[in-house]
Order: sequence, then C-alpha cells, then structure tokens
Amino acid sequence: MIDLYTASTPNGHKVSVALEELGLPYTVHAIDLAAGEQKQPWFLQLNPNGRIPVIVDREAGDFAVFESGAILVYLAEKTGRLMPSDAQGRSRVLQWLMFQMGGVGPMMGQANVFFRYFPEKIQPAIDRYQNESRRLFEVLDGQLARTEWLAGPDLSIADIANWCWVRTHRWSGVSVDGLPHLQRWLDAMKARPACQRGVAVPVKVESLVQDDKGSTAFIEQAQKMVQR
Repeated sequence: MIDLYTASTPNGHKVSVALEELGLPYTVHAIDLAAGEQKQPWFLQLNPNGRIPVIVDREAGDFAVFESGAILVYLAEKTGRLMPSDAQGRSRVLQWLMFQMGGVGPMMGQANVFFRYFPEKIQPAIDRYQNESRRLFEVLDGQLARTEWLAGPDLSIADIANWCWVRTHRWSGVSVDGLPHLQRWLDAMKARPACQRGVAVPVKVESLVQDDKGSTAFIEQAQKMVQR
C-alpha cells in the first residue's frame, strides 16, 4: 500500500495519475497548502523541503520518497512499467522527464505566479515566462510529430509528467494553437480513464475555478502561498 500526501496541483497530479495507470492501491492524504500544513514538523520528516507530493511505501518499510520526478521513477522501477528496461529506452524516458522537471514545470509555474497570482502585473516577467513556456510546447510538438508518445511508441512516466503541466496551459495564459501534434497528444492523454481519475485527486481543480467566485478564491489561496 502507498500513502500519498498531495494536493490538487500539476506536481501532485503526476503521482496520482501514475498510481492510477499502474493500478497500485494507495491512500490519499490531502495537504492544505494554504494553511501551510506542508511546513509542519511531521511533514518535514517526510520531505525536508516542505513540498508535495510525497509517498510512503508501506510495503518497503515505510520508505518515503519526495520530489515528483523521483517518485515517478521509483514507481516505474517498483512495478517494471511505464519505463523501458533497456538502457537507451530508459534514457529517452528520463530525458523527457527531466525536460519537464527543468523546463516545462518551472516556466509554467512562474507564468502562473506573474500572470495570475502577483497583485501587480509585471509585463516583462509575464512575457518572459509565457513565451518560454510556448517555446517548450513547440519542442514537445516537434517530438510528437515523430513519435506517438514522448519517449517512443509506448506511454511512459515522461508523458504523465509533461501532460499534468501542459494540460493547464490556459491557466498560465499560454496557447497551444498551431501545435497539432501536441494537441493530438493532449487529447489522447485526456481520454485515458487513469488520467481522468488521477487529476481528480484529491479534488477536481476545475470545480474550484469554474466561475469567477471560485477562480478568485483559488487565486487568493495561491497568493498566500506565494507570499509565504
């Protein structure tokens, strides 16, 4: 059994989607980020950096794993799925996983901060992060023109990691227009039942921001976290 400590963010969704794809039983522990629960001493024992997600593998002596990319690799290696066993196939998956960890996630995250959460609009910063996010989308589109999935013919943790961020492109103010291969891949991922279940953990973000009131409340919570 896996204990998953998470919240409804792209990084959190990476792990819940992977758990759903792998069919691993897990228990969800929703972390209240706005209240700073991730900074409590008990949580820092699991992740000294005070960030979600974290898993605890009860079948492996209560082994804790933090950092979403590291969790994805751990789960893939634990099950022998979502990552090839040969050296080159494994490397391709890790390359596109690192592409998300070092590029897509940080750039879209900063786009969110400056486009949505900062009370003052700093247009050069907004332009910087939105433009770089779009450039990274174009890289993904080019790769997906050559392969069905990011790292080859099979779904992998690289697809899960990138999709959980790219699917939120509207919130970051970044368009996917004119990127047909990326759009095809987005639709293919969205149609997967495991992906649908995973992004509803612990709650559906769409239900929080489907109207102006919900969107405002979501932004206010995010602003508190940014300021903290």
